[in-house]
Amino acid sequence: EDIAYSHHERWDGSGYPKQLAGEAIPLVGRLMAIADVYDALVSRRVYKLPIPHEEAVAAIIAERGRHFDPVLVDVFAAVADAFDAIHLRFQDA
Repeated sequence: EDIAYSHHERWDGSGYPKQLAGEAIPLVGRLMAIADVYDALVSRRVYKLPIPHEEAVAAIIAERGRHFDPVLVDVFAAVADAFDAIHLRFQDA
């Protein structure tokens, strides 16, 4: 429930549904926000083509402190290659 209700919140308070900011956003929501955006960027959708891993990582880093928890973005940047490997392993054929 926390994930579903909080992963669209933004670190700066501009998200939804409650406009929570900073650490008022449950940790699981802050984590899922990064994973969800990464997946959306690198995956094909009916309305868009995927972007390369490097561009997705750069897009997330660019939103450090605005959309995403800055500490979690730093952790994401350190383990981004693992995100790429997981995506490549499980991507749709």
